[in-house]
Amino acid sequence: MSAPKLERCIVSTCLTGLCTRYDGRSKPDRRCLELLKQFCWLPVCPEQLGGLPTPRVPADLTGSGAEVLAGRAAVVTKEGADVTRQFIAGAEAVLQIAQAQNIRLALLKARSPSCGLTPQPGVTAALLLAHGIEVMEF
Repeated sequence: MSAPKLERCIVSTCLTGLCTRYDGRSKPDRRCLELLKQFCWLPVCPEQLGGLPTPRVPADLTGSGAEVLAGRAAVVTKEGADVTRQFIAGAEAVLQIAQAQNIRLALLKARSPSCGLTPQPGVTAALLLAHGIEVMEF
């Protein structure tokens, strides 16, 4: 007998315990790890996929993730460097992975300029939502 096929999801790598956050640390989340038991999951870090190093200078959005994607806002580091291009490239890479794997759910890191949903969706969260992929934040 074969094992039942699990639905797939993507998850922010830092939530799984890998050290990919801007500060070189991880942020494992017990609730997220418990939920992942129900899925076949793929870890992603949009900022790394966009070419940024770990550790890296923290960055903030000057508007919402959707505004960044539309070219009406930017992503700027605490030192003033514009990293918008890298954030968009990482978001697009995550979307490509999700679409290639027919993924409909993303479990992402809260309060991240890439992955967060609140107070406003980050760049990756906004792109995934715009393509019909459900996003939960932890």
